[in-house]
Amino acid sequence: MKTQLKKGTLDMCVLAVLARGDSYAYELVSTLSQTMEISEGTIYPLMRRLQAEAWVSTYLVESSSGPPRKYYSLTAVGRRSLEDMQEEWSSFVDEVNSVLGVSGTMHKKGEQQ
Repeated sequence: MKTQLKKGTLDMCVLAVLARGDSYAYELVSTLSQTMEISEGTIYPLMRRLQAEAWVSTYLVESSSGPPRKYYSLTAVGRRSLEDMQEEWSSFVDEVNSVLGVSGTMHKKGEQQ
């Protein structure tokens, strides 16, 4: 079930990271892997799809340690899509929490509320 949830929210998570600043694929994986399981094999097809949707644009930056890096930047369309996704996510979480009888934000075991 967790895998299906991740698939459904990965676009939003990537766009949210890019909303903080431009990034290249490996850096995106590193950032996301701090909180979820993700591999480089997952990110490249996703980034091609996000670019095809015009949610991200790309540019190259020279690297001192190898070939130029392809950086991804959130477009205005991507920013609007992220905002829509965040609203939908928030509404969905509220609905699920209501069914579960949970109020507020869920916390991991052992965390202070």
